[in-house]
Amino acid sequence: MNMTAQQKRLERLKREAGFTLVELMVVIVIIGLLATVVVVNIMPAQDTARIKKAEADIALLEQAAEMHRLSKLDYPTTAEGLEGLVAGGFVKRLPEDPWGNAYVYAAPGRDGRAFDIYSMGADGRDGGEGEDADIGNWKG
Repeated sequence: MNMTAQQKRLERLKREAGFTLVELMVVIVIIGLLATVVVVNIMPAQDTARIKKAEADIALLEQAAEMHRLSKLDYPTTAEGLEGLVAGGFVKRLPEDPWGNAYVYAAPGRDGRAFDIYSMGADGRDGGEGEDADIGNWKG
């Protein structure tokens, strides 16, 4: 009888070990809900961070263009572009915008500005709204 009681106890322990399918499904659903909440809250912050990075890069390039003017008495021409800032030693390298495109330089700029430096946004085309909007030295 001792042997039988031990065997019954062993069988009961084997049955109780591990997780049931229902328990696993509940855990998976909870993890999915938590992941959804995190993604929904993180994505807008990523868009804002990209815009802020573009604005910071443009400010840096704008300062380099001003240094070029102080050193050479004129801004780089459109033909020289931003590469003229690298060639003159005013920046070490040209950054890409947060969407992997090159920043655009035009001299003279629109609306009477001496020059424009801008990113065409996520779509890489002129104009747009939201994340696709152009970000330039005329804003801010």
